[in-house]
Order: sequence, then structure tokens, then C-alpha cells
Amino acid sequence: MTWIQVIILGIVEGLSEFLPISSTGHMIIASSIMGINDQAFTKLFEVVIQFGAILSVVVLYWRKFLDFARWEFYLKLVAAFIPAAICGALFSKKIDAMLESSLTVAISFIVGGVVLLFIDKIFKQGKIESDKEIGYPKAFIIGCFQVLAMVPGVSRSASTIVGGLSQKLTRKLAAEFSFFLAVPTMAAATAKKLWDFHKQGFTFEHGQMSMLIVGNIIAFIVAFIAIKSFITYVQKHSFRAFGIYRIFAGVAVFYLVSLGIIKKEGEKAPEKPKMEIAAPGTPAQN
Repeated sequence: MTWIQVIILGIVEGLSEFLPISSTGHMIIASSIMGINDQAFTKLFEVVIQFGAILSVVVLYWRKFLDFARWEFYLKLVAAFIPAAICGALFSKKIDAMLESSLTVAISFIVGGVVLLFIDKIFKQGKIESDKEIGYPKAFIIGCFQVLAMVPGVSRSASTIVGGLSQKLTRKLAAEFSFFLAVPTMAAATAKKLWDFHKQGFTFEHGQMSMLIVGNIIAFIVAFIAIKSFITYVQKHSFRAFGIYRIFAGVAVFYLVSLGIIKKEGEKAPEKPKMEIAAPGTPAQN
């Protein structure tokens, strides 16, 4: 991975993580176009820089996250997190397999885009304006919608926002609760992926730790700006523009696959991410 690729992926992560356009889908496509999607470090990088995006939510909404007297706020996040935690544990291998499919991303882009085109007509403007009014059942239902985002290209943000709208939350609160729920969800997913890489014996090569740090910083800055801009936008506009973008993006992915620029199915990374150094006089082994 080059420094230019680090910057590009950091921007893509920060910009797409909290918008209803699917960060996972965009990261898969971006790394595929750059020809680095089959590298073990790329897969690790895409997971680790989520920490920067998570941190932007905590910093932006620090009053909520650091007000430990509001214990019900944390319990509601736990209730919403449970469905994804259970499904993630039960279907982790199938989820990982889907992450290798560019066609899955393209289809999800288009289907999700069509949903966003009509979502404001399906769910009228809600009246719940504060997270204090979100009961545990509503939080759990929103969490069930989040499970849909395990399919790459669906978008965790889009699915949870739709879930919030279905529970009569305003567009602003639905978006904010989606951000809040991202913290435990992404933190757990990141921790699991890091543990998986540790068990596989992944070791860092020269400069890779610096790339992770820079990637996190870029993701943090871009996500911070994206969140503030998105909240301002949804208070005045519908989700239609994001639906149109997703449909065009899905069609573009299909076209790039047809040209062979993006592969239908991603290649698996080598079992041993780092080449072993052979002793003098012996052949090197992978």
C-alpha cells in the first residue's frame, strides 16, 4: 500500500461511514480499483481506521457519551446492539464471504438507493425528537434493522436510519441515533477483526504502523466534517439525493466489473500475510 492509497482510503472511510451510502461497499470498490483488495494489510487497514471514524462521533457528542449519570442512554445502545452481536457471532463466516463479492455490493447499492428514493413517503416525518423518548423496544427494533447492514453495500447508517424512521423518530434523531449505535457496533467489529488477524499471526512491516495512524487521523477529520454536514442536510432535505447516488454507483460498479477493472469475486489473501525469511543457503518459503 502506498501513501496515496492510505489517504484515499482514509477519505473514503471518513466520508462514507456515517452517510447512507455504505462505507464497506465503497472501501471494497476503492481497494479493488487500486488493485490492493487482496493484500492482508489492506483488509486490516480498512478495519483499524474505523477507530478514527468512531472517535469523531464520541468527540462530537461528548456530552452524551461522557454523561455517565444518563445510564439509560447506554442501556438503549446495548439493546440496539444485541441483534447485530448475535447475528455477527452466528454468521461471521458467511458475512466474510460476502465481503469478497463486488456484485453483491452493486446490487445492494441499487436496492438501497431505490428504498431511499421513497423512504420519506413510506415513513412520514416522526415526532420523537429526543433519545430520552426512545424506549427499549424501539431501540431493539432499530438494532434489528442494523442486521441488514451485514450484507456489504447495504449501509449500516442507511439501515439504522430507516429503522429509526419506522419508529417515528425525526430525520435528525434517526441519523444521530445511528451515529450513537455505530460506536459499540463498530468497536466490537473492529476488536473481533483485530483478534482474528492476531490469531493468524499477522505482523507489521516497515511503515505500516505509521500508515494506520495517518489513516485514522484522516478518517477522524473527514468523518467529523461529514457528520456535521449530514445532520444539517437532513433537517432541510430528504434522502432522495443519496438514493440517486447509490443507484448510479451501483450501475457504475456493474460497468467496471464488465470491463474487468473490478473482479466479481475478490481474491483471498495469502494464508501467511508476511513472507518468512529463509536462512542462508535455504530456499525462501511463503
